[in-house]
Amino acid sequence: MRRLILLLGTMIVLTTVGTSAVLAQRVHIVQVGETLFRIALNNGISLAALADANGLSAPYLIHAGNQIVIPGPNAPASNPAAPAGSPQATTSYTTHTVQPGESLASIAARYGVTYLELASLNSLANPDVLFVGQVLRVPAPAPPPASPQPVSQPEPQPVSQPQPQPVQTTGTYTVRGGDSLAKIAAQFNINYFELARMNGIVNPDILSVGMVLKVPGAPPPPPAPAAPAPQESTGPPVTVAPPPVSTANTGGFELGGQALSFAHPGHMHNARMTWVKRQIKWHGEPAGNFQHVIDSAHANGFKVLLSVIGEPGGIAANPGGYYQSFANFLGGLARGGADAIEVWNEMNIDREWPSGLISGANYTQMLSAAYHAIKSANPGTLVISGAPAPTGFFQGCSTNGGDDDCYMRQMAAAGAANVMDCVGIHYNAGIVPPDASSGAPVGSSGHYSWYLPRMMNLYRSFFPTKPLCFTELGYLTGEGIGALPSGFAWASGNTLGEQASWLAGAVHRLRGSGYVRLYIVWNVDSTHWSSDPQSGYAIVRPDGRCPACDSLRAAMGG
Repeated sequence: MRRLILLLGTMIVLTTVGTSAVLAQRVHIVQVGETLFRIALNNGISLAALADANGLSAPYLIHAGNQIVIPGPNAPASNPAAPAGSPQATTSYTTHTVQPGESLASIAARYGVTYLELASLNSLANPDVLFVGQVLRVPAPAPPPASPQPVSQPEPQPVSQPQPQPVQTTGTYTVRGGDSLAKIAAQFNINYFELARMNGIVNPDILSVGMVLKVPGAPPPPPAPAAPAPQESTGPPVTVAPPPVSTANTGGFELGGQALSFAHPGHMHNARMTWVKRQIKWHGEPAGNFQHVIDSAHANGFKVLLSVIGEPGGIAANPGGYYQSFANFLGGLARGGADAIEVWNEMNIDREWPSGLISGANYTQMLSAAYHAIKSANPGTLVISGAPAPTGFFQGCSTNGGDDDCYMRQMAAAGAANVMDCVGIHYNAGIVPPDASSGAPVGSSGHYSWYLPRMMNLYRSFFPTKPLCFTELGYLTGEGIGALPSGFAWASGNTLGEQASWLAGAVHRLRGSGYVRLYIVWNVDSTHWSSDPQSGYAIVRPDGRCPACDSLRAAMGG
């Protein structure tokens, strides 16, 4: 399969200072999974020198296919007295004090390293356990570039592209109700970690209405001709208006539900749902075998999202061939009128993807084939990436399974943003209100997956130009059904009233973000109750009532 790569937004240009300097430099093509920190270590130079040579500032976000200039031996070493080949000989370090709300993944992203590299650097046995005030060893950011020195050459050497210019902070933005740092950063086309750094924000999850942020703006216009001095203004200070948020491939916020049947269209319409999600599994049959699912959804007045999975064994036997066959099947569903297709489901765990082949890069190959097949068949079909299982179980990523944070980073590095319309995301471990970012009554309360705002910010940081599609969002309660099985005891305190209230609260948070395209409630009508208590998530309860439908209708505007 052809692997798509994400190219640099701005070209890196080599400035010729002298023949010997040019010969000493070389260009490295970034591979999937590499970080700037790892490239610096592998080439025996400091992270600061490598960042400086490429005009990069923290967080050092690089992607597969990027061209990175490797400086020659004259590049400054951070610790010249340290033994050659040791990490101390190649990279300088500083410290970071853990703040409330931070995770190892968010700190690692800030300093341009992976979750696992930072855990190794600090000898952390369990990367999910951090303490406020804990001091971590982290790579030191690159110093500001020195002022350019004149070059004594007869003629300047031509360059093929202009050097990238630093971001100019020429405006301000006042935080409004419903804003998040990720939402604001997306409006100004930067990563929310960079916006946090620009404003000295320690915890990106905490903003206050009325807070004034520095934001990047257009370079100031050239000075106008001299004119008489105007009278001093007594009005309020003028701020730079943010650019409009792109609405390409978004279409506005919509609500739907995952239904196992069409037994309750009245409840769904009452809740103001306009989408229904149905999951199907492909065993090699033609797409026409599922045409009745599409037609039934449309006949009941819903747009239909098909969440499609296949056979992990088929991937293991012949990955490239399977990806294309699967893509052809999805193209047939699009041709049959599917309004949206989610390409696979929770592909970061070995229940859904063959062990030994689990990686965001491998999945992106499948996604690329699927995207082109779907768009060729029906350009109007929304392509949603599969949503990984939100988890910290694996404590990193390996080919046998991975946590969703590093898995999404692998997808981003492999160029997944180029082959999807919307980022699939699941949230179904809610035990606190949808606006809470801390305080979950569990031992692992520091993990982001317990909190809706932190999940949103995390996924948005990997794909800041793409909307999010919540293809599963639900709250579990056993009220009116029975005791929850031991594996779901964390939700034993949830009530039916909280389920209704929190689902409605999620509408306000997701719609208010400005970057969530679709919210699919997990679920509408399951009656399955076992070690996987799906009916505990259902909004239509065993007695036929749907308390959440009324609260969702109110949240959607009546």
